[in-house]
Amino acid sequence: MKSLSKNISESQYKFIAASASITTALLLTIIKAGAAFVTGSLAILSSMADSLADVLSSVITFIAVTYSEKPLTCDHRYGYGKAEAVSALIQAAFISGSACFILYDAVYRFFHPVVLERTFAGICVMLVSMLLTFALIVLQKYIIRRVQSQAIEADHSHYVIDLAANTTVLLSLAVVYWLKWEWFDILAAVLISCYLLVTALKIAEKALAEITDKEVDAKIKADIVREIMKTDGIMGYHDLRSRLSGSRLFLEIHLEFAGDLPLSTTHEIAERAEQKITALYPNAQIIIHQDPYGIEEKRIDNDISGPCAL
Repeated sequence: MKSLSKNISESQYKFIAASASITTALLLTIIKAGAAFVTGSLAILSSMADSLADVLSSVITFIAVTYSEKPLTCDHRYGYGKAEAVSALIQAAFISGSACFILYDAVYRFFHPVVLERTFAGICVMLVSMLLTFALIVLQKYIIRRVQSQAIEADHSHYVIDLAANTTVLLSLAVVYWLKWEWFDILAAVLISCYLLVTALKIAEKALAEITDKEVDAKIKADIVREIMKTDGIMGYHDLRSRLSGSRLFLEIHLEFAGDLPLSTTHEIAERAEQKITALYPNAQIIIHQDPYGIEEKRIDNDISGPCAL
């Protein structure tokens, strides 16, 4: 597997993940639609609606990861990585929509009960659905360990929830089949809907963080500062800023040097610091400004408000 992974590029990994997601979602939608028609189960119908939303969101993911891999252009010098965050945001909207649809149908079924039929056939269908979903999750997890893609991570999170939802549907069908508790089908649908809404909120929150240029995790910044301060010749730093755009990490930082050093020397020292950072984060693109140590100037750090203010 290691030798195979060396021959596959990051964009190819993303293509494989997106294609597998679309194929799986289509299969799940078809078999769940048949099961919902045969059994009349609202829980299966809710799972089918979620899978249908998966088809649409997976297509969007495919488009987004393809678009985000476009090379830099003169009018997009930061690249197209944020297309993945937009994709994740659209996925959150689809998930929320399907959850609301299921909740509405659950309320309707509460006042207009439906007797379920052929629940054993539904149980078999859900077992097949769980196996397909689990196989996709394993593939996505493998790819996520090798590439950074918010769109694929959002897709992966969704299918993990799907697996839990399918388990709930399976439990619901088993209860109806053996205990004849028809109301349990409605309860399962409501629980799945609430779970989907929470998931959509988390995906949307992460996507909006990238779109609004939220700083990277504190650990990443700590790693960067550690490598900078370990570099001989650097006396300090200020105005460190960071943001993510797809798989790219953008950094801006002012490094401080002894005022009597020539520009060529400070440039060489800054280059060594940059190489240390890119060794840790290969997708980092770094802009470094060189300042004399101790100079008085207007700094972004002094304008920051909140708990991280200096």
